[in-house]
Amino acid sequence: MNTTSAAFTIDFDILIIGGGVIGLSIAHTLSARYSVLLVEQHSHLGAETSSRNSEVIHAGLYYPADSLKESLCVSGKHQLYEFCEQHDVPFQRTGKLIVSPFRDHPRLQQLEGTAQRLGIPVERLDQSELYQLEPQVSGQEALLSPSTGVIDSHTYLQRLEQHASANGALVVCQTQYSGITEYPSHWCVALDSPDGTTHIRTRAIINAAGLNANKVAADFGVRIAQSPLYPCRGHYFSYSGSSPFRHLVYPLPEDNLAGLGVHATLDLGGGLRFGPDTRYLDQCELASDQYRYSVANSLRDAFAKAIQRYFPNLDANRLQPDYSGIRPKLHHGSQSARDFEIILGPNHRPPSLHLLGIESPGLTASLAIAEHAARRLSESFT
Repeated sequence: MNTTSAAFTIDFDILIIGGGVIGLSIAHTLSARYSVLLVEQHSHLGAETSSRNSEVIHAGLYYPADSLKESLCVSGKHQLYEFCEQHDVPFQRTGKLIVSPFRDHPRLQQLEGTAQRLGIPVERLDQSELYQLEPQVSGQEALLSPSTGVIDSHTYLQRLEQHASANGALVVCQTQYSGITEYPSHWCVALDSPDGTTHIRTRAIINAAGLNANKVAADFGVRIAQSPLYPCRGHYFSYSGSSPFRHLVYPLPEDNLAGLGVHATLDLGGGLRFGPDTRYLDQCELASDQYRYSVANSLRDAFAKAIQRYFPNLDANRLQPDYSGIRPKLHHGSQSARDFEIILGPNHRPPSLHLLGIESPGLTASLAIAEHAARRLSESFT
């Protein structure tokens, strides 16, 4: 992986801003056809949202019909499993239980209806069947989603970078976008690195900057007043000792899909962790390097209360603060969940494409998002 900066005096077909899973997936996809430069502001790739999540491969049950989240999650899941098998990325189809405290809960019925509509395999379990499958899980009913799994996201990021680089893409860390000048046929982009400021020319720009994507989009004249970014931190607690579960265990999702609830996920080594919760940050908290990813031990009681709804035998003393991640949400609090925003800049020549609010299921959907971005860019990129 190239983590040094250099003075670029040549043109690139495409500049990708952001070296998380979305930027790398796009670089992997487009580098077979175009000359690509990807810049990442941190010292390593995937340092923010991409490496601070549940590492779950979602089935696609949760999202509104005909939304990008739904369609790209369903297609991306199959692509991601195939990529893992072909390129030696560790993963496991663990299966997931979505647990209801009541029989015939309308949200559980809605999820089952979505599965039938999309052809996603699920199995409805009564209390006895749930007990036989996971004796430590408490609930009246559950949906078993066998196509849900977990992935080693760090290895996945490495493989995407390796394939993009093998195609000739240049991937550069510690290099931050700082401004643009527009010309009829190209963009002139200022990039800041420890070596100073460099200006490069590119025929097109893809903004996959995650938590900074809205700020970058504003420079290109994208109207983001209706899509402000609400950074939302989610905390995780690990559970010491052996796991009581063999499957991922989720409560029913929140009404507005602000989150999927504090759920139980397994890592590839069999370890168990719980999270994330939902904690919206202000700009001062977001900017604080010391505070940004902190996990306070005082959150233990709230986590224990949430977990005991489906795992009553929880030993709260085994909960240990682990890590946190920040999701670039386009909705706040009680607002309804927003779809991904993948939009062309107002000036199609030279083109720019902006990916806003790419949170869960962004990891699952990453390869499908890359294909979608490539199609959108081709609308104005010749």
